Amino acid sequence: MNNAVVTLKEGQGRALKAGGPWVYDNEVASIEGSCADGDIVDVRDHQGKFLCQGFINRKSKLLVRVMSRDESAVIDRDFLRMRVRNAWEYRKKTVDTACCRVIFGEADFLPGLVVDKFADVLVVQSLALGIDRLKSTILELLLEILAEDGISIRGVYERSDAPVREREGLPLVTGFIGGQNFDTKAEIVENGVRYLVDVAEGQKTGFFLDQKYNRRAIRPLCQGAKVLDCFTHTGSFALNAAQAGAKSVLAVDASELAIAQARENAALNGLDDRVTFQCADVFELLPELIRKKEKFDLVILDPPAFAKSRGAVKNAVKGYRQINLRALQLVRDGGYLATCSCSHFVDAALLGQTVRQAANNVRKRLRQVEFRTQAPDHPILWGAEDSDYLKFFIFQVCAEH
Repeated sequence: MNNAVVTLKEGQGRALKAGGPWVYDNEVASIEGSCADGDIVDVRDHQGKFLCQGFINRKSKLLVRVMSRDESAVIDRDFLRMRVRNAWEYRKKTVDTACCRVIFGEADFLPGLVVDKFADVLVVQSLALGIDRLKSTILELLLEILAEDGISIRGVYERSDAPVREREGLPLVTGFIGGQNFDTKAEIVENGVRYLVDVAEGQKTGFFLDQKYNRRAIRPLCQGAKVLDCFTHTGSFALNAAQAGAKSVLAVDASELAIAQARENAALNGLDDRVTFQCADVFELLPELIRKKEKFDLVILDPPAFAKSRGAVKNAVKGYRQINLRALQLVRDGGYLATCSCSHFVDAALLGQTVRQAANNVRKRLRQVEFRTQAPDHPILWGAEDSDYLKFFIFQVCAEH
C-alpha cells in the first residue's frame, strides 16, 4: 500500500535535510492521499524528491516524526526489531547496562519513546501518537532481545504522564504493563552507590541516569571535603561525594518526597552519618548560608530545567546567574564548583557566559577543570537539537588577588 504524501513548501525542510527528526506543520504545502493521525506518510520536497517517512499527527506542531530516510523501508516488526537491537548493542558498548537508558527517542530513531532499565525493571515513557501505537510491539521485542543476553525483567511500568502527550491528543497514562503488578521500588547500583528507585512515584522515570558519569567525575574532589549539594533530588551527587571520602555533605531539595528517598538511600549505603539532608528552597537557603559565613570545598548545582521553552530563556538565565553567584560566594578560595543546566534551550556557550558574569560580579576567577555532557546512553544526535541538552562544568574557584 502506498503511503500518503506530505509535500513541503518551497524553501522549507532545511532542518530536516540537515538531520533534524521532525517536519513542522508550518512547513507543509499539501497532504495527498488518505491517512489517519498516527499513520506512516512519505515526506517530499516541493520538487517531489523523497526526504523521509514517518508518523503524521495533525494535532501536533511536529506534524511528522521521522522513522526512516530510506524510501524502501517498511516500518514493520522486523524494522522495529532492528531499531531495538541497535539501541541495545550500542548501550552494551558504551555504558554499564545494569541501569541505563535503553531507548532515547529520536536519538535512537524511535521518536517519542523512552525506555529506562533499572536492574530488572523497565520504565517506558511514550510521548507521541505514532510510537504509542507500536509501544507494545517494541517492548515485546526489547524483552526478547534482553532475554537472548540472559537478562530477565520482572516487570514493566509506564510513566507516560508528561504534559507533552496532551499536545499529541493523548491522555496521561501510568501503571503496570503486561497485567502483572510488582514492587515498584527497584534497587540499582551506579558507580558503586546503591539506590532504591521508585519508578511509580519518582520524578519522570524515577531516577536521572543522564548524570551517571558526571557524578563519578566529582569524586576526586571530595576526599576530606566539606560539600554542599543543591537540588539533590534522591541524593545521588551527595552520596557519591560521601562515598568518595567527603568529611561532611549538606544536601538540599525542596521536595519532601525526594529528601525522604535520599535519606533512605544514604542509610542503604551506610552514609547517613556523613550526609545531612535538608528540605528547603535553594534560592532562599544560599543567601542564608552566606550570612552565616559558611564556606565549602565543593558546591554542586544540579537544578531542574529553568527554560522549558525558548521564550523562557531570559528568565532562566537570571535564575542560573543568581544561584551560581551565591554558590561562588560559598566556595572557599581554591575550592570547586560543579554546575549544570539540563535545558537544551540554554546551550553551553550561554551557560558558560552566565557563570562567567556571576563570577565577575563577586570578583572570583574560574579555572575550568572539565566540561561534560550527558552519559552515552543519552546519545546526542547531530541535527536533533533536543537530544543535546545537558551541560556540566567543573571549575576551580579562586579569589582575585
